[in-house]
Amino acid sequence: MYRSPYEAYPFLCDESRDLRCDFELLTDDMASRTGLLRAQVQDEALKDELLWLCEIIYHINPTLRTRLTVTEAETARLIAAVDRLRAETAGRCELFVLTQGCEAACTAHLLRVEGKRLVRLIYRHMEQGRDVPDRLLDLANLLSGYFFYLALKLNALAGVDEIPYTSRNYR
Repeated sequence: MYRSPYEAYPFLCDESRDLRCDFELLTDDMASRTGLLRAQVQDEALKDELLWLCEIIYHINPTLRTRLTVTEAETARLIAAVDRLRAETAGRCELFVLTQGCEAACTAHLLRVEGKRLVRLIYRHMEQGRDVPDRLLDLANLLSGYFFYLALKLNALAGVDEIPYTSRNYR
């Protein structure tokens, strides 16, 4: 197999069943989109929090190849942020909402989905018999929840109402 001398990342040629590079690319994408979201947000406290989250996501990035270095204190801080956003947005969403609204909320919804993709990828990695710290799964799920509640908050700040979605399949 040809390997370009200009290869953008040394693990791009890993075997397809080795999901570590896919995990690293997904977390890189999430960190980059978090930076994009930060550029779309006006609130300075949220901007600071998003910069911190960008760093946390990059600390998660090499976990499958090395070890988890996100601390329990940082995990607790993320839990507190999710709880805060959930409380601040209470009543804005009963079950499901359409993913619409201001640009920043839409970006947050994209990050929410990427958090779910990250969880799914971790489970696939585990199905291959590889050990993963439980806290890594917690962090990936927390990221998805954080970005969901942040989307609700950003729409609220922009004066955009949520549009409930009722599934025809799940009632």
